Order: sequence, then structure tokens, then C-alpha cells
Amino acid sequence: MEAVAKLRNVPTSPRKMRLVADMVRGQKVTRALGLLKFEANSGAAKIEKLLLSALANWQQKNEDERIEDANLYIKTIFVDEGRQLKRLRPAPQGRGHRIRKRSNHVTLIIDTKVEPLGSKAAAKQAAETTGNAGDAKATRRSSKKSTANQAEVTA
Repeated sequence: MEAVAKLRNVPTSPRKMRLVADMVRGQKVTRALGLLKFEANSGAAKIEKLLLSALANWQQKNEDERIEDANLYIKTIFVDEGRQLKRLRPAPQGRGHRIRKRSNHVTLIIDTKVEPLGSKAAAKQAAETTGNAGDAKATRRSSKKSTANQAEVTA
């Protein structure tokens, strides 16, 4: 199940924000949070906060599931242009140069990744879930053997 978070009217140029968005697109959420935490770009802190908001939205929708077990990844992230504030800067000989203060809108969608059936990751995940049941069977077998051994020793 996916969750959406939007950040609107960020006072940064869309071009600068797209550099950060391209860096985390398609990444697992834990890896993306690690990348964003140590990125020097100013947009990284804002996208990190947006990603945490998307995680909270996902948790709100899926109260019975744990975030650690969900295998979340960034499905889509895109940056659109927001409005521009147009200002004038004084220039020589009475002229004025136009300054465009750009803004942007960021949309982030996270989703759970389901592995294909034939992949190694799916086999590993299945082994982990059935591994607990297999351990219980192994302990039952060993306890049966130990009771049989105790019966032989007493006889």
C-alpha cells in the first residue's frame, strides 16, 4: 500500500531540488534517509523531512504492520515548478535587471516492494518466514530423540 506526501512552495529552484530527487529515486527508504542525512545540498534536508512525513502517512494507513518489515522504497518522486516572485535589481545608467525568485513543489510516493517469485530475495524472505517454523519442528524432533535416548538408558 502506498503513501503520498507533498511539499509545496519550497523557496528553492526546481533544478537544484531535482538533483537531490534524482539521487534518492527508487532507493529503499532506509538507504534514502542515510543519503539525505549527509548530503550537503540544501534541498536534502527538506526532502528528508518530506520522506519522514510520507513514512508517518504510511504508518497511519497500516497500523497493524511494522515499518521495518514492510520493505518500503521510494516509488516516485518528482519536482514541479512553483510560482516565481519577480523582483528588480538596480543596474547601471538607470536600468533594472529582473530577478526571478523560483519555487517548487515536491511530490513523494512510497510503496512496499514485492519481490518476484523466482528471485533470490524472495527465496531468502520465504526462508526467513518459514525458518521460524522449521526451528520449532527441529526442537520437537530433538526432544523426541532425547526422550527415546532416555528410555534406552533406563532400560
